[in-house]
Amino acid sequence: MQKFVPIRSIVGCDGDHYAYQCLTGWRKRDRQPGGGFPSLGSVLSKAYGPVDPAVPPFVGLSPRMGHMPWADNGVPGFLGVAHAPFTPNAEGKDDLVLNGITLDRLDDRRSVLNSLDRLRRECDITGQINGADAFTQQAFGVLTSSKLADALNLDKEDQALRDRYGRGVNQLRDDGGPRLVDNFLIARRLISAGARCVTLAFSRWDWHGANFKQGREDMPLLDSGVATLVEDLENRGMLNDVTVIVWGEFGRTPKINKDAGRDHWPQVSCALMAGGGMKTGQVIGATNRLGEFATDRPVHFQEVFATLYKNLGINVDHMTLRDLQGRPQFLIDQNKYRPLPELG
Repeated sequence: MQKFVPIRSIVGCDGDHYAYQCLTGWRKRDRQPGGGFPSLGSVLSKAYGPVDPAVPPFVGLSPRMGHMPWADNGVPGFLGVAHAPFTPNAEGKDDLVLNGITLDRLDDRRSVLNSLDRLRRECDITGQINGADAFTQQAFGVLTSSKLADALNLDKEDQALRDRYGRGVNQLRDDGGPRLVDNFLIARRLISAGARCVTLAFSRWDWHGANFKQGREDMPLLDSGVATLVEDLENRGMLNDVTVIVWGEFGRTPKINKDAGRDHWPQVSCALMAGGGMKTGQVIGATNRLGEFATDRPVHFQEVFATLYKNLGINVDHMTLRDLQGRPQFLIDQNKYRPLPELG
């Protein structure tokens, strides 16, 4: 645990099933600007742009699920579709490389498309064309390089390392996500290739029944994936530059129900962090002995986000982004929350 920081006292949860707060730092019931607040990955896309035109700055690996709020990879909010997460899926991976088309022919098609877009832009009063332009540029960047396709292709990875991560199960867990440990390795490969933010959902944790049985099945896989990811990042000299966070939308009831499960408990939750140059090897916060509420160092979601942004070189006290009405919006409620001082 020397490489990790467990936070045992996360507060400020809504208690509803959605990933929005874990991705933006804001609750859906908070007062929202037009278009809504953007996810962290969208903020990085807007603030820094791509590292490499062949690799989108924000990638989401969560597939479609029976309960779609769990499949949320992130939202661009008022930043617009140009900063939405790129979401590769099994069907679309074959389209990430040129199939039977030369680069010269692709350039010809780009020239024709640019001519048509200039005409459309002159007639556009909604601003949607600008978002489409960003997608077009991203598409040409992806198609003219194999870098993204290579990052997603685990056949190019050392098989001993794949075994160390563990493979998991490439099958949806009821109406939730797959127990696919491969996605932790793909996330590292994407960051190595130049992605700035990668999100993923692992399995299904809404255990209203059979809590202990499902825990014995899922927790070893999650443990293997997260621990090996952090080890892999450290071995590559990347850990100080990459922040890893594992969390969910709320906690679970301290009391076991009649079905041997735990129900929703927004009073207190937890998170696990690593990397980012943080002072790891410590535990932050505590609950009472029953896990009912925070008794020591309650940590708000937005304090965690302030820390994430700090690790990524963004000062939440000063940085603002313009919403759809042109008004400056802070990334968090900077009058209340600051980066966690315990983490340096």
